Amino acid sequence: MFKKIPLATTLVLILLAVLVTFQITYLSITNKYEKQLNDLEAGPQVNLYNKLDGVDELFRSLYIGEIDEDQLADEIIRGYIQGTGDAYAQYMNSDEFKQFMNDLGGELEGIGIVVIYNEEYKALEIASVMPDSPALEAGLMPGDLIIEVDDLDVSILGYYGAVARMQGSADTYANFTAVRNTGNGNYNERKTMSVKRGYITEQTIISHMYNDGTNSIGIVKILQFDTGTPEQFIAAVEGLQSQGADKLIFDVRNNSGGELNSVVGILDYLLPEGPVIRITDGEGNETVMNSDADETDAKMAVLVNRTTASAAELFAAAIRDYGKAFLVGNQTYGKGSMQTIVRLADNSALRVTYKMYSPPFSDNYHGVGLTPDYIIDQSPQAAQINLYTIDDSEDTQLQEAINRIKSE
Repeated sequence: MFKKIPLATTLVLILLAVLVTFQITYLSITNKYEKQLNDLEAGPQVNLYNKLDGVDELFRSLYIGEIDEDQLADEIIRGYIQGTGDAYAQYMNSDEFKQFMNDLGGELEGIGIVVIYNEEYKALEIASVMPDSPALEAGLMPGDLIIEVDDLDVSILGYYGAVARMQGSADTYANFTAVRNTGNGNYNERKTMSVKRGYITEQTIISHMYNDGTNSIGIVKILQFDTGTPEQFIAAVEGLQSQGADKLIFDVRNNSGGELNSVVGILDYLLPEGPVIRITDGEGNETVMNSDADETDAKMAVLVNRTTASAAELFAAAIRDYGKAFLVGNQTYGKGSMQTIVRLADNSALRVTYKMYSPPFSDNYHGVGLTPDYIIDQSPQAAQINLYTIDDSEDTQLQEAINRIKSE
């Protein structure tokens, strides 16, 4: 006679059978490849390349699929970089490096945003939105977080992996999910977006006059420090001074940095003879870059916020070091490290942190940021308006700088 087995018991037996099958398979594999596995577990001092060779040989002997050799090589290098802990290191394959060089030359294609990595939320944070860009038209704003790209979490893709997916040619689409701070650090306004990429005009300087009837103040917003920025900057300052501006407010809010030669060229134009940057290598050797004796004669102030980073922080710190300007706004990002880009034999490239840099006289601000002389937040109303479209009268931080510079 057959004895009935309850359904629950049947499910348990099936599960146990699956587990036993898995264990038998696993044990047969470990026995077959015991020597290789033992070689791979030789301890923390095992040679990196021997271990990688062993993993490669073992994987190829087991894997039943096809391996894309180019993709494998790219991902091995990216994994290596991630493992070093260098937060600003990057590997670019030949296509990505070509796009990077095109961007430097002003041939910009994309949606028109500059992003930094938000460590707290593991997301891309929009530092600035370029004028007349698809991103501006789509309603994106500085402070928005991009949490997914192509339905993949940015926390998994990493900074450069996510950025690479956001980039692309004109007339293609960037597909991503963004969230907006709805107050008190709550990112509740979630939007899934598909923004058509276009051609972006590289405009790194925006300037205008502020005139209240008694004061003529020139306002210069620096979006990035790129190759053409010094020429644009000097033209803007001289244009404002020709209109009667004797006071200058430089706005580097949401400026994530840029090229060393660019910021040094601008500081040389503004500052008297002396150091503008001190650069230290891994062995403690210091190199100093200096400005000449010519300088710009004007009262100055600099607007900063928490996405003011890298070269933009150097700009603000150097002008303050010489006593030519005060800072208004919020604590800055805190990046005082320098990266170099090396082209590899196959026209790919490697970016790696290789030096630290400091302002002319004050301390390195890496990991700390700059504390403004006058700390002030944007009003809740002003914080909801894009800095490219906000009226001077609505800009809380700008109004503070204007009032301060009037009394200087």
